[in-house]
Amino acid sequence: MRLVLSLLALASLAPAAEIHIQFGAIKRIVSAQEFTQDGRKYVKGDSKTKCSFAFLENPQLAGIDGKLQIKAKFSGRSSVGFFGGCVGLGDSFELTIMGTPVFRDGYIALKDIAVLTNRDGIYIRRVCAAIKATMTRDFKYPLVSEAKKMLEAKRDPLFDQELRKFTVNGIWVSNEAVVINYDLILAVK
Repeated sequence: MRLVLSLLALASLAPAAEIHIQFGAIKRIVSAQEFTQDGRKYVKGDSKTKCSFAFLENPQLAGIDGKLQIKAKFSGRSSVGFFGGCVGLGDSFELTIMGTPVFRDGYIALKDIAVLTNRDGIYIRRVCAAIKATMTRDFKYPLVSEAKKMLEAKRDPLFDQELRKFTVNGIWVSNEAVVINYDLILAVK
């Protein structure tokens, strides 16, 4: 009976299914994995570096016109220590990162990334360019390996599951969630 109930639960993962990952869940995942130092994501230095650091904090996520929008506060300084103080550039400002999610090589990544702010200056332009380059290069979520881990997890001592195929047919952003349309083949042994 447990096998039948387990198979019925797994049948809800039928081909051409959709996963809707709401922005509240994405924020919790991003906060737990990336904003780990007192709610901050250091992109340069750490909490101990007084004169040369950069971090993002308080991320807010939304879907706007089919793009993922991440609003965060940036604080940074690029200076050197001089007689107990810091000499150089630094600032703190709100910024918005916009990008279109794509599925590539088993990962969700972002393309067409733009970093926007309502302020301007040499330091601010350099920061926005660096964040855009970092997001383009480093932002990726291992969707296939996470799906494999979750779907192959031991649920019952009488059988095992094996994910034989996981294909993403499309990924897009709605006003409430990131939506992933996929097909899969799950073998129960």
